[in-house]
Amino acid sequence: MHEQRRLAYLQALGLEQWVPRTTAPATLAAVEARAVPASAAPQSGELEARWEALRAEVLSCQRCPLHLSRTQGVFGVGPRRCDWLVVGEAPGAEEDRRGEPFVGQAGQLLDAMLRAIGLDRSANVYIANILKSRPPGNRDPKPEEVAACLPYLKRQIELLQPKLILTVGRIAAQNLLATEAPLGRLRGQVHYFGELNTPLVVTYHPAYLLRTPADKRKAWEDLKFARNLFQQLTQGSDGHRP
Repeated sequence: MHEQRRLAYLQALGLEQWVPRTTAPATLAAVEARAVPASAAPQSGELEARWEALRAEVLSCQRCPLHLSRTQGVFGVGPRRCDWLVVGEAPGAEEDRRGEPFVGQAGQLLDAMLRAIGLDRSANVYIANILKSRPPGNRDPKPEEVAACLPYLKRQIELLQPKLILTVGRIAAQNLLATEAPLGRLRGQVHYFGELNTPLVVTYHPAYLLRTPADKRKAWEDLKFARNLFQQLTQGSDGHRP
């Protein structure tokens, strides 16, 4: 990335220039032990059909009462095979209106966060939420709503086979990791999700950072941690899907 542009993204986060730090070798060894054979990936035609079937299922879903108050289901956005998956909590009012996750101010900040570590959400990042329908008043999801929606996200992860999951916010982290631990205890370490044992890193939600800009520096530490981990995951390759 052009140095001047990268510095502009860091400025948007309210942060200074950074120097990469190497993740502990033990972390890499643990990740390599969980590598998924390329042969497990579905072929392109089958993959496209499965994506379309899943999308149609989500958009017509009536598994919980949220379908009565939503404008539309918010499926997810990004390449259908990618290395990074960002998972948030649930659609807000603007997301519900536009049918796309992380738009508006929170989405702009998320874009800046990703670009600060050299990522473009349209190139190698898929973005989705735990819930596919907006909870009224942007309240926290109810357990039964998560139970209804989480299988959709698990199927998205199965199709994506990302190298790394980045959860943003307490709700997403706790639900994917099946824990009630506070966000502060979940940050700064590598977790693993699902049958594929996909590495997962936790950070703050962009909407929270807009309300609490003092924690942007902590979020930046999380992003550097995730970036360093990803670099180790892709050592010896070009870092992209074939």
